[in-house]
Amino acid sequence: MSTRIARFWTSAFSGRCVVSFRFSVLPLLLILFTLSGAAGLIYEIVWLQLLELVIGSTAVSIGVLLGTFMGGLCLGSLLLPRWISARHHPLKVYGYLELATGLCGFLALFGLPLIQNIYTVAIATGMPNFLLRGAACVICLLPPTLMMGATLPVVARWVERSPHASSWWGYFYAANTVGGVIGCFLAGFYLLRVFDMAIASYTAAALNLLVGLLALVLAAKLTWAGSTDAVAATGRGPRRRGVLLAIGLSGLTALGAEVVWTRILSLILGPTVYTFSIILGMFLLGIGGGSSAGSWWTRNRPNPRVWLGVCQFLLALTAGWAAFLMADSLPYWQGNLLSARGPWLDFLGDLGRAALAVLPGALLWGASFPLALAALTEDRTESDDPGRVVGAVYGANTIGAIIGSVLFSIVLIPAIGTRDSNRVIILFSALAGIVALRPVWKQYTLKLAGGLGLAALLAWTAPDIPWKLIGFGRRLPSTTGTWDLLYKSEGINSSIAYSRWEGGQIYFHVAGKVEASTEVQDMSLQRLLGHLPALVHPNPRSVLVVGCGAGVTAGSFVVHPEVVHITICEIEPRIPPATAKYFARENHGVVNYKRTSVVFDDARHYVLTTPEKFDIITSDPIHPWVKGMATLYTTEYFEMVKRHLNPGGVVTQWVPLYESNLETVRSEIATFFEAFPNGSIWGNVNTDGSGYDVVLLGQEGKLRIDLDALQKRLAQSGYYEARQSIFDAGYNSGIDMLSTFAVQAPDLRQWLHGAAINRDRSLRLQYLAGLSLNTNAADTIYNTILKFARFPEDVFTGSSENVSLLKNSLQRRHF
Repeated sequence: MSTRIARFWTSAFSGRCVVSFRFSVLPLLLILFTLSGAAGLIYEIVWLQLLELVIGSTAVSIGVLLGTFMGGLCLGSLLLPRWISARHHPLKVYGYLELATGLCGFLALFGLPLIQNIYTVAIATGMPNFLLRGAACVICLLPPTLMMGATLPVVARWVERSPHASSWWGYFYAANTVGGVIGCFLAGFYLLRVFDMAIASYTAAALNLLVGLLALVLAAKLTWAGSTDAVAATGRGPRRRGVLLAIGLSGLTALGAEVVWTRILSLILGPTVYTFSIILGMFLLGIGGGSSAGSWWTRNRPNPRVWLGVCQFLLALTAGWAAFLMADSLPYWQGNLLSARGPWLDFLGDLGRAALAVLPGALLWGASFPLALAALTEDRTESDDPGRVVGAVYGANTIGAIIGSVLFSIVLIPAIGTRDSNRVIILFSALAGIVALRPVWKQYTLKLAGGLGLAALLAWTAPDIPWKLIGFGRRLPSTTGTWDLLYKSEGINSSIAYSRWEGGQIYFHVAGKVEASTEVQDMSLQRLLGHLPALVHPNPRSVLVVGCGAGVTAGSFVVHPEVVHITICEIEPRIPPATAKYFARENHGVVNYKRTSVVFDDARHYVLTTPEKFDIITSDPIHPWVKGMATLYTTEYFEMVKRHLNPGGVVTQWVPLYESNLETVRSEIATFFEAFPNGSIWGNVNTDGSGYDVVLLGQEGKLRIDLDALQKRLAQSGYYEARQSIFDAGYNSGIDMLSTFAVQAPDLRQWLHGAAINRDRSLRLQYLAGLSLNTNAADTIYNTILKFARFPEDVFTGSSENVSLLKNSLQRRHF
């Protein structure tokens, strides 16, 4: 390849480039297409992450985002051959498309704030809100994705008359996909981990600029005789329609499998941002490798349509293999557990497990594309525009992918679960095989019957994932004791479970981890998040609780007589009804409480768009190493929260010390104190006195707590239930609960100097936290914080008796 490229450049720059060198540049164009694919995946990751900040990260929002992104690719592949004449030099058009894509990537960073301002002003509910989310995506994503989708058809025109043209089309598709693998890992493991979205976008734009300029140089050196503007019959006739329908069904099963398998594998490996990069990378690697193999196969094998059908039946087999592997084998491997190996070696293990499940099917989905191209061009005439041929196949495949993504993520998983969704993938793969082989049914009757029978058997015997995978995720192999399942459900946004351990404590599980329970340390934390701000605020009337969980935090406000309205914002609709059943006593029946409103939305999106203000906002999200949760730990989010506080309002925020390390915790605390410079830290210690997690408390101005007024308030008859709730959480009194105070923000300035601040444009926390989820340093972290502790005379005021009581309680608890 290097010799051919060198020969081309020698001739080109000596001025002797002629049409005979036209096909010698194809290897160089493959390299350009690889770089273009890398830029495209970097953009996809950055743009989807940026837009999630505006329209939210619910399944509906993600569906709209992905639908718009892939819809733009589809429209670009279909419309370019119709809008741009074949007389134009393909390489020149390709160069301009790349330059324009790079410009869009650069402008997106600066245009998003404007889109956010328009979006928040025009926010609505119901269908208008859905349409508004779609409009925001269209404005941001459609222009660049139209150009991305147009690149393959336009380059197809360049290789129109080369030997084995349809194979070369497949090679270009493969190169672009392999570039996507590079972009996926480059963005997920380096650019966004070390830098931020701006640097990632500039890198992708630089790649587009390089590719665009090189393409224009090639266009200037290579002549183009032009081609007639023929109207291709790519969609006419039952034979061609059958190929397009088959490749469309193949795209549907591919994206459906990606949605279903990502849901399961994220439980097995842990739902970090790195896990999602690994899974996506494995899908793209398989598709790229399969497309290369399929392109080579079509060069010397007749009947590509038959092989396309065979591929789909083999896909039914690999989908069955993946279903069995992810239910009966991979969850029990001693993989991503506490170890001294470090995260990077764990990532290698994750790559291996993801490859076992994903690669067999991805290779066949990748091979299907060049086979469909070859099948569609078996009877292609000179009048057929190659751009339209490639565009038709790419468009059909992408339309199927859009349908598969939306159908499985929004409809099938919440309706029938991942087990039956795997069955649908198996059966639809077999259906695609039948459609592809429609003209030769009579020749392969027995083989078709056998393939259908095998697919039906695989679908019938497909196993369900173990409920403990939902409950404990990657820690399933090390889980001990007797656990009784009370309830499980695979919802639209997350998978949840409720269980009872050893016939006693009740646990709530989500996304492969325990999120709440009736254990002492969990109850004390959940009650602390609620009672602390309710006691600190002199007259709390309205409360916003971010995350329902077991409902204990929200239920803590039920027993405070001043509180007249409680709003719970929960992203998964199936959690509140189940919580109302299994934690009713602990949460004081808050879900069905007459003064409670439950809003189903992404918390960030709700805070961004609601006009309401609150006296108290308390937040208990999932760990920041869970992908997407870092958006609830940014300075911009905390500033939004502050703007939604009434005068004198109070905020509490949960920060875990377990499954974390010192740098991650420093980042979380420093980020919170950026918005609340007078904030404070309150500790929740484990039953053995070691650190477990902490609560951050923030407010406008200096914190003042009158101990006498607090004691007098709690002594009133209307506070009987509040006193009992505080006692049940392990605190002897209101002053005893205040003794969880650890340190104020000003005292930690030196310790927090240089900590990574988590911002919307970087979300560094999810990359930092994702490297430390196997760390067990909670006690060390808490003791480090306590080194800066001192009794704040300016915070706690009151009688000498109450102040002494608090000091003694603090001494017992912390020292």
